[in-house]
Amino acid sequence: MGDHQENIYELRPATIMRTLPQIRDHRLFQLKLDDGGSWESFGHQPGQFIEVSIFGKGEAPISISSPPTRCDSLEICVRRAGKLTNALFALGKGSRLHIRGPYGRGFPVETLKGKKLLFVAGGLGLAPLRSLLLYVLDRRHEFDDLILMYGTNNPDNVLFKYELLSFFDREDIKYLYSVDRDEEGIWKQYVGVVTGLFDRTTLSPQDTYAVLCGPPIMYRFVVERLLRLGFPKEHIYMSLERMMKCGLGKCGHCAIGDRYCCTDGPVFNLSEIENIKEAI
Repeated sequence: MGDHQENIYELRPATIMRTLPQIRDHRLFQLKLDDGGSWESFGHQPGQFIEVSIFGKGEAPISISSPPTRCDSLEICVRRAGKLTNALFALGKGSRLHIRGPYGRGFPVETLKGKKLLFVAGGLGLAPLRSLLLYVLDRRHEFDDLILMYGTNNPDNVLFKYELLSFFDREDIKYLYSVDRDEEGIWKQYVGVVTGLFDRTTLSPQDTYAVLCGPPIMYRFVVERLLRLGFPKEHIYMSLERMMKCGLGKCGHCAIGDRYCCTDGPVFNLSEIENIKEAI
């Protein structure tokens, strides 16, 4: 581990190596550390986040979208939504910013090893799940069957489009995709909400773990469906990254019940939060 790993509160300078446009108002940033540290020693886990800081503009928590198996850069997928993200979008290749972290509780990788995995992502929820998805694909022999269900509201809003298209050619992942509506009638896959994809595959709930991320309404229906299929509550994990601000459990911005998304999560097991009404 590097020297900096001991102090996750320290601001560290980083440079933007590349920016890759995604869908409207979304961009993938590839970062490198300027202080000689490596991303390996940074030590992030799939599902964790960093705080991105631009002097004079503030800071914001952003999920890490790349896995710890790929140490050449750290990737964050950012939606332009406020002062900090507007400032970030104004920066180009070679620009410098500061980061701190990694923060939060990620996905329980050791628990998932050897198990069948079901990823269910809605819209922008694919960004926080991507670090775990790529981790599993990079270490494919350590996991059993892999199914990805991804739903967006229309064909124009697909994140990581080319990456996802490549999954259709792989035999080690089953990729199911839906759009809520297709006004132009050009969509060849399933049209409807993401829960409709459950009818297009066979699942074995007792030895499958489900990981979810998407808009709040998606959780309600997907969780309902998983429980009806017989998934144990302990087999359902979700990333609740919304509303986070300070990342340290100090501002109270992301409180759900008696827990904070930033320090107790953002990854939660259903059995931990099923009785907290505002969680999902």
